[in-house]
Amino acid sequence: MYVSARSDYALRAMLAVAAASRGDGGSGGGELVKAASLAEVQDIPLSFLQGILLDLRRAGLLHSHRGADGGYALTRPADEITVGDVLRAVGGSLTTVRGLPAERAGYHGVAAGLTDVWLAVHGAIATVVDSTTLADLLTRNSTDHAPTTS
Repeated sequence: MYVSARSDYALRAMLAVAAASRGDGGSGGGELVKAASLAEVQDIPLSFLQGILLDLRRAGLLHSHRGADGGYALTRPADEITVGDVLRAVGGSLTTVRGLPAERAGYHGVAAGLTDVWLAVHGAIATVVDSTTLADLLTRNSTDHAPTTS
């Protein structure tokens, strides 16, 4: 799995929107977040972020309101939006082999077993990203993920 800047930025933006709407459980009725504010706080180029926000809106993860008081909000609670939802919205397949989704990587002869390996890798990644919600990430303490030495 390759995590592109686009995927990283999308997750950071979604977490910022989710954090802004925490007062109502992240259901989309909380504080609207402006794209310019997201770009500044998360250090994301605004023009790049606008394309990402459009993809997230098209995928049904965000809704937007126009006007001076407008901005972005989640379409459903943060505990119902997974990392996998966000990654798929902006990047398509979670795992690719030579630019193709893992399930389409075909081999024959001595390399035939590689298809099973790529599908297992895809399944492992999907398990992690589909079981981790935005709410999970917001409630985790940064010390929970400090590297440990053996």
